[in-house]
Amino acid sequence: MITFTSMIPNGEVLRSTVAAASMFSHRAFGIGAYSSGEPSALRRHPHIVRFAEVEADLDLLIDRAIAAIADGEPIEDEILGHYVHIASLVRAVSFREGKLLEQAVERLSKANPNITVLTQSLKLPLVKAALEAVAGNDWSSLDSVKLDCEAPAKGSYTPDLIVVNRTKHLAYILDLKRSLASYGDTSRLEELKMKMMASAMVLPDWLYKNHKRLMIDTVEVAIVDGASRPSDHATGIWALSEIDDLLEIDGVAACMAELRMRFGRRVQQLLEAEARKALGVLDADDPDTGTNSSFPANAMIALNGSGLSFEEEQTITARNDDNVDDDLGCFGECPDDEPEPVRIRVGFARRSRQN
Repeated sequence: MITFTSMIPNGEVLRSTVAAASMFSHRAFGIGAYSSGEPSALRRHPHIVRFAEVEADLDLLIDRAIAAIADGEPIEDEILGHYVHIASLVRAVSFREGKLLEQAVERLSKANPNITVLTQSLKLPLVKAALEAVAGNDWSSLDSVKLDCEAPAKGSYTPDLIVVNRTKHLAYILDLKRSLASYGDTSRLEELKMKMMASAMVLPDWLYKNHKRLMIDTVEVAIVDGASRPSDHATGIWALSEIDDLLEIDGVAACMAELRMRFGRRVQQLLEAEARKALGVLDADDPDTGTNSSFPANAMIALNGSGLSFEEEQTITARNDDNVDDDLGCFGECPDDEPEPVRIRVGFARRSRQN
């Protein structure tokens, strides 16, 4: 059976996770299990993760992402000049943030022992019959349709994560986006959904054949928006703040929010340091922006004028006035008669002729 993940109407994450963590520190046996003394009103799922428990691991992921961003070697660009370093960092941030989200979800999912997260070698075939079924039918009518993953295919689709709940025989195909704002009203989002749905139709067979006879009977797809804009579960769009409900672990969304805040702070520090270098603004407290900077230390715009004396400016103005006629091609006095028009050929561009 293939459906969108819309079984939870609101998908609210656990509120006051931090407060609950301080009030109820004792936990029962099992990984991430709630203490039986915690109020049932705070329970949404049988497992929980708190940021303090995974802080070291998530900080390490952030450190690696920042190091990868900083180590990039920008390609020289005549237009951007020495600002190319900033542009290179921004492009790297977009890529690394997506990877960071994937790695963090994989780490946090360990709080639920019933879940297996697949991250490697996830190339799912886009079977022709699946693509035709998705394109020619309402997606709600595709329930219970399962296709052979080895059937003739037209390309492939690689999801970011496949989350398998072994006890429920349920699998999620997840595509994590740092932000869906760049998609706007374009057709790219619909094309992505079609690929995900077509892949979902072959996933049960693919998992059974490629992952130790792993058996599932339900596949659901979700595009997770890292910026947590308003979601639309009916069309497969989930906010990152709702990810607790996908993993069945309370506290994941709170951990992801803290992760993004810390990552954002580090990224902004990196961009500020690079911007100072590009502008030639030296920071004596920063060993990376010392006097050996390759950019001028006083790269400032003269907002109050050119800095020349009045006499110097007058001399330059007079010299320019004397050369106006020369610039126009007239030495001395220009003749009154207008020159004869020159006939030229106008037409489409052609290849240069060989002599």
